[in-house]
Amino acid sequence: MTVTLTPTHQKYTVSVDEFRTFREQGFLVLKGLLSEEEVLELRQHTEDLMQGKLPEQTGQAANWTPGMETGTTEQTLAAPPEHLSPEEKAAFFLRIHMLHRKLSLHERYLLHPRVLDVLEALIGPDVLALQSMLFIKGPGKPGQGWHQDSYYIPTEPDTLCGAWIAIDDVDEYNGAMWFAKGSQQEPIYPPVSGQYGFGQHNLQGTVEVAGVSNPNDEENDLSRIADRYDQLLVSAKAGDVVFFGGHVLHRSKKNMTLDRFRRSFVGHYCNARSFTQWGEDETVGLKDPTTGMTNSSHILARGDTHLPFAKPRFGTPCAALLSPEERKSASGTSTRMMGDMDGGMMGEMPIDPNLRDDD
Repeated sequence: MTVTLTPTHQKYTVSVDEFRTFREQGFLVLKGLLSEEEVLELRQHTEDLMQGKLPEQTGQAANWTPGMETGTTEQTLAAPPEHLSPEEKAAFFLRIHMLHRKLSLHERYLLHPRVLDVLEALIGPDVLALQSMLFIKGPGKPGQGWHQDSYYIPTEPDTLCGAWIAIDDVDEYNGAMWFAKGSQQEPIYPPVSGQYGFGQHNLQGTVEVAGVSNPNDEENDLSRIADRYDQLLVSAKAGDVVFFGGHVLHRSKKNMTLDRFRRSFVGHYCNARSFTQWGEDETVGLKDPTTGMTNSSHILARGDTHLPFAKPRFGTPCAALLSPEERKSASGTSTRMMGDMDGGMMGEMPIDPNLRDDD
């Protein structure tokens, strides 16, 4: 089954209350943002991947390279070992990164139009798609301790936002996410010397942290910061989407069930006018040799930008496929506030990048 995600989708308009909720608590849950058909497609695809049945896992898919629509047939995606039982294959993967660079379905859901509608309102209007992740959290699998996503994916200005799509119903038993409500006001805490991560060192009283993402609270320094806030369990139904900023502290716990999975598709995004050095697409080598900028590895999903960007490999409709004139037209005309020297009042006029102020 293939679901067509077209530009003529039913647009989702974020309400003032939803916008305020995101700003106040650091996350926003939107019920039923994906259709039942989309959930079924994601679930069937994930189950096929878990069992190693995808064409890319069996050697029945074309070996895709940039600029090619077809190629030699070979296996391009890892699969569970053939000798494993179906149950063992289902438990083989826990988390897979960046599949949107290998599979068209993951590109389509990273650029899902209703998800982008929300992101336009929360961090846009210009949106860059940075990362895709597929979580396959089976029975007994561990959770992830308290962390901030901007610790791992720095953007400058810091506009990172995640969109977590529930493929299965999730609750406290199979490892739903927890959020420290209001913790988005915290800075990004930097790692202790010798550990990987990014943070803000230029604040007086900055505390360096160790054990970020460690599910053992006693070994995770962010646990003490999370304890300053109400910690909310965010249950969700399949098709719900949780949006959360890069600063908010969040975690998940162990899947304690015997027979339920907690599968989810997660995209990370930032404003397309933010600079990043994260996530270089090493297969095409697009990192700027002078600045280390990797924006050209990431897809312009909505709006426009003065920075470089990538186009979708599989042709999913998005802003990156528009001409510069179409992007400018679609993004509308900005206005500039001006001081009325005669009356002392503030007025506005359409911005003109070629206008020169002789004063």
